[in-house]
Amino acid sequence: MGSEAIHDELDERAAKTAERVVTWRRHLHRYPELSNREVETARLVADHLRSLGLDEVRTGIAGHGVVGVLRGTAPGGGERVVALRADMDALPVKDLCGADFASQVVDADYPGGPFPVSHACGHDCHTAMLMGAATVLAGVRDRLPGTVLFVFQPAEEGPPVTEDGGARAMVDAGAFSDPVPTMAFGMHVTPYPKGYVGYRIGNQYGASTLVRIVVTGEQVHGSTPWEGIDPMPAAGAVLTGIGQLYRQVSAFDPVTVTIGHVEDVGRFNIIGQTVTLWGTVRCAVESDMAEVQRRLTTLAEHSAAAYGATASVEYLQSVPPVHNSGAWVEAGLPTFRRVVGRERVVETGATLGYDDVSEFVSRFGGLYVMLGVQDATLNASGRPVHVEGGRGLVTNHNPHFYADDDTLVTGVRLHAHVAHDHLTGALVARDTGRPDGG
Repeated sequence: MGSEAIHDELDERAAKTAERVVTWRRHLHRYPELSNREVETARLVADHLRSLGLDEVRTGIAGHGVVGVLRGTAPGGGERVVALRADMDALPVKDLCGADFASQVVDADYPGGPFPVSHACGHDCHTAMLMGAATVLAGVRDRLPGTVLFVFQPAEEGPPVTEDGGARAMVDAGAFSDPVPTMAFGMHVTPYPKGYVGYRIGNQYGASTLVRIVVTGEQVHGSTPWEGIDPMPAAGAVLTGIGQLYRQVSAFDPVTVTIGHVEDVGRFNIIGQTVTLWGTVRCAVESDMAEVQRRLTTLAEHSAAAYGATASVEYLQSVPPVHNSGAWVEAGLPTFRRVVGRERVVETGATLGYDDVSEFVSRFGGLYVMLGVQDATLNASGRPVHVEGGRGLVTNHNPHFYADDDTLVTGVRLHAHVAHDHLTGALVARDTGRPDGG
């Protein structure tokens, strides 16, 4: 069977999975689970992979990770191994998407909770699309001259700080030691026109580090502040000063420091002992991270000292940038254009989001792309704008985030075509001998 015929068959098989993929996605959306708590999600995935008759289904990896192993039986190869990755965890965000399958889940036991839980980042789509791709590829095992790893990853959003988890933990657990991938591929649903594929040569996503700043004063009654040390004004000074950090590093390589959560141990009539600030440092260029951290630490320590308090700063859960080399992009573009059409494959700008799929792509080479799933079009500058009468553009992590169900089959096709093309040698970075192809 020629390549055109097998590509057509992949598409036909993907179309037949579309209804099931939507059903899976809606079920996962209705019953989301937070990082390192993906028990039922992992069970659903593993049960489906077993039903396909894969060679192996490995579970319990780095918490609730699942890896399905499909060894192709076609002659003429076998040394290539493609890892297709989907993340499974949800967010502590209320679900206001408006769908009849919106989540009503509240996790009362999660550290720091209770939290409303939702798939406000679209990981339900990723999981369902990869389940569909596994279905498609298992049906053409005899045409695959290599191995496919279906990687369902927990804790992409970051585990609780007292726990390990995520992509690096899967690597450390030996999930990719036998066989070792020769390519990793992942995608993320995004507020872009439905069915568009966005790519970038270089850093698609930035480097990220979780930061914890603890400002310590001296607890005292609210009526006698002079008898203690109030950490709250010092914390406020840190928050204000953060807004000036960007002026202390090059404006040509964006950085941002965001404090998303504040904890105190006071009361309306008690000046508490500590205020804890939780946030992230993001850098478009990884080499800027050390300098931004140094300046943030100096800001926190000196601001606290100005109020007679102290501050300690810790950097946790660092994630490298997602980097697409030019060689891998060049290799992947023909596949993407075949799947969605040349006019729907567009180059995007960099973002300061993060995704720890970078742990896989940086080790094994490969690609990470964006899949548009919203009612949008591109303006003359190539930026997505809303379509009149549509649902608008809603960014990931917003309670109103939504994804178009009809687009999910496009994700299934992307996974299937990328896997086939890599295993048959059509999608391989060729300009250097480096494993990342860059």
